[in-house]
Amino acid sequence: MTRLAIVVSEFNSEITFKMLERARNHADEVGAKVSYVLYVPGTFDMPLAVERLLKKKNVDAVVTLGAVIKGETRHDDIVAENAARLIADLSLKFGKPVALGVLGPGITVEQARERADLMPVRAVNAAVNMIARLGKLQKAVGRGTLVIDDTANNN
Repeated sequence: MTRLAIVVSEFNSEITFKMLERARNHADEVGAKVSYVLYVPGTFDMPLAVERLLKKKNVDAVVTLGAVIKGETRHDDIVAENAARLIADLSLKFGKPVALGVLGPGITVEQARERADLMPVRAVNAAVNMIARLGKLQKAVGRGTLVIDDTANNN
């Protein structure tokens, strides 16, 4: 069973808290266990929380959930791009998947509401599928050529 941690932004909570509920339900549907849920003030604050969770032995992967809505400035671009880059760096540093379930940048509140049901499903699937595929890769080391194709399960 894949053990997940979820980091969820409190900013735009009308959207992100619905995303969290959907992520928890989908994790149950696919047989994953949500070991931790950590709320952070905003998407920009996610990397530190992700780092702390990746250090835990009972966390196989982290799912991030947020909504970075377009404003009048480039602030949404800066927040989303920097958070995504740091989150990807942490995944590589700790050798554990971190699924980016952050809506935006450049989206409206209406677009975020429309996408809030699908994004957490995709993020949970990405985390669970990466754990499964990395496990297959680990078992196959030294056996020659290997193609891991679980695309039938990919949503």
